[in-house]
Amino acid sequence: MRIGILTGGGDCPGLNAVIRAVVRKGIGEHGDEVVGFRDGWRGLLDDDAVPLDLAAVRGLLPRGGTVLGTSRTNPYALEGGPERVLATLARHRVDALVPVGGEDTLGVAAKLADAGVRVVGVPKTIDNDLDATDYTFGFDTAVGVAMEAIDRLHTTGDSHHRTLVVEVMGRHAGWIALHAGMAGGANVVLIPERPFDVDAVVAYCLHRFESGYSPIVVVSEGARPADGDLVTSTGQTDAFGHVRLGGVGPALAAVIEERTGRESRAVVLGHIQRGGTPSAFDRVLATRFGLCAVDAVHAGLSGVMVALRGTDVVPVPIAEATARLKLVPLERYAEVEVFFG
Repeated sequence: MRIGILTGGGDCPGLNAVIRAVVRKGIGEHGDEVVGFRDGWRGLLDDDAVPLDLAAVRGLLPRGGTVLGTSRTNPYALEGGPERVLATLARHRVDALVPVGGEDTLGVAAKLADAGVRVVGVPKTIDNDLDATDYTFGFDTAVGVAMEAIDRLHTTGDSHHRTLVVEVMGRHAGWIALHAGMAGGANVVLIPERPFDVDAVVAYCLHRFESGYSPIVVVSEGARPADGDLVTSTGQTDAFGHVRLGGVGPALAAVIEERTGRESRAVVLGHIQRGGTPSAFDRVLATRFGLCAVDAVHAGLSGVMVALRGTDVVPVPIAEATARLKLVPLERYAEVEVFFG
């Protein structure tokens, strides 16, 4: 068979491990040919392809990012886009396509499956917000990066007697903030699923100062106060209509400083969370996803996505993964609230 593979959306650690696994199993066990399309769906629109053999994937396991490149291109937002994608697939005689990405990339994949393309998706998002899988690769690495930052900020905060507000990624889902905040011993964690009370945040900070230590506040980029709006954005949107967020950390830090009378600083981790070498968990999960994707292709499946269910990796309908986001349940948030203040 000829298998096509692309990586779309935001980059994250573990993408190269998926590419490596697809190539190693496809070629090594089935004698497949594998072709990579550069920069996500743009590669299929512009016929920008590269053959992938065993030599091409050597040394990829510890590398972050994606050797194929990525973009937030949406073929269905362009006139004639789907037709160009289908023409490229036909030109390269692709029997099955393995798109690796989040809700937007997989949403395009689902439409192509409906159009008759054999598609097996691989879930990728550091936000861990795809509903059909227990975990997505990239998330564990991002949490580890954020946790290490929080660990380091505790000492500098205590030394200067200041509040430190750590803004992490998370547009609609607060999984990174929840896990990194709990693991790093944050005094307040704010997530998009639970609008926060600014008065309560200030009170927690004052209580922390009274105990002789300095507060650490972890906030998702998409978190919002219950009364008012601290979030700033550029007003720009991507090809899938998402507004670029950012600014809640510095805005909240300014309010805390004014209300507590203590110096407050914001640290925006941003794309640092996406970069660098993947954790052991993400390397293993990404590898297992790639292997399962090849199995699904040779089983004749289409319109499915590989997913982690418990400790098993299994195919599930893409529609199940893209129907809704996996948000932080309030009972999980209640666990971290125990440590506020």
